[in-house]
Amino acid sequence: MSDAASDVFRILDAAANRTREGLRVIEDFARFVLNDEDFSRSLKGHRHELALILSEFPLPRLLEARDTVHDVGTAISVPTEYQRTSTEDVVRAAFKRVQEALRSLEEYSKVIDPKLAARFEQLRYQLYTTEKSFGRKTAVRERLRDQRVYLLVTAAACAGGMEAVVKGALEGGVRLIQSREKSLSDRDWLQIARKLREWTEAAGALLIINDRPDIALLCNADGVHVGQEELTVHDARQIVGADRLIGVSTHSIAQARQAVMDGADYLGVGPTFPSATKTFTDFPGLALIREVRDEIEVPWFAIGGIQTNNVSQVCQAGAQRVAVSSAICNSALPAEVARQLIKTIESISE
Repeated sequence: MSDAASDVFRILDAAANRTREGLRVIEDFARFVLNDEDFSRSLKGHRHELALILSEFPLPRLLEARDTVHDVGTAISVPTEYQRTSTEDVVRAAFKRVQEALRSLEEYSKVIDPKLAARFEQLRYQLYTTEKSFGRKTAVRERLRDQRVYLLVTAAACAGGMEAVVKGALEGGVRLIQSREKSLSDRDWLQIARKLREWTEAAGALLIINDRPDIALLCNADGVHVGQEELTVHDARQIVGADRLIGVSTHSIAQARQAVMDGADYLGVGPTFPSATKTFTDFPGLALIREVRDEIEVPWFAIGGIQTNNVSQVCQAGAQRVAVSSAICNSALPAEVARQLIKTIESISE
C-alpha cells in the first residue's frame, strides 16, 4: 500500500469510528432518557446507512492503516472536552462530532470513490434534520421542566369570571393554561382563545387548546391536547407542525406507554380522584401515579379532582406536576390557591 493511500484509509478509519461512536451516544439518549421510539428508529437507520456505505471500503485496508499507538491526537485534549453540564450537552456535542466526522469521510472518500462521498454527504444532511428534531424535543422538555400547575379553563365554570380567574392564576405563578370549551360555537371559542392568548403571552405563559388543533393554530396557541377518542398524536402533528406541544390524556400505564411511543410531548395521567368537571366509571387513582412515576420520562401531569387538601397525597405518590380546574376556577382567590398548590408541590418534590 502506498503511503498516500495508507494515509487516506487511516483518516477514513478514524472518522468512521468517531461517527459510529457519536451515533451510539445519541441513540442511547433517545432510548434511555427520552424513551422516544421514533427518534431511536431514525438514529438506528443512520447507523445502518453508515454501515452500508463503509462496507464498500475494504475492511482489511482500513484495519491495516489503523495506528492508534502513534496517533498524536490521542495525547491532545482541551479542558472543555470534559465539561458537560447535562445529558443534553453530551448529545449536542455528539451531534457536532458526528457531523464533523462525516464531513471528513465525505472529503477523503473522494480520493477513493466519489460516489461514496456523495452518500456520506446525504447522510450528513440527514443528521442535520435529526439534530433539529433533537433540539425541538429538548426545547419541549425545557419548556415543561418547571411547570408545576396546569390550569384547565372553561369560561362558564369560572365562578368569578374567566378573566379574573386566569389573571389571578397567572399572578399566582401558573404558567400553563388549557382552554376547554365543549358547548360553545367555534367562533365563540376562538374569540375566548384569542383573549387567553393575549393574557398568557403577556405573562410569559403557555396556552394549550383542548382537542382542536385548528383553533390552536388560529389563536397561535403553544399546542393542543387530545384524548383517547380524539385525533392521534401523528394526525395532530400534521396540523400543528413540529414546534407546537401535543399532550395526551392517559388512564392506564399501557396508554401512557403508547402515548410516549406515539411522540407525545407530555401526558395527562388520571383520573386521580373524582372530578367536578368529568365523569368516570373507573378511577386508576394513586396506583397509576406510582406506575407512571416508575416508568415514564416525558413530563406528565396528574389530573382529576386534585385540590389543595389532597395535592400532597398526589405528590407523595410521585407526581411533580398537577392539572387542576375547579380548585382554582371555583375559588374567590385564584392567585392564592395557585401559590398554595405550587408551594406544596415544590416542597414535596424537592
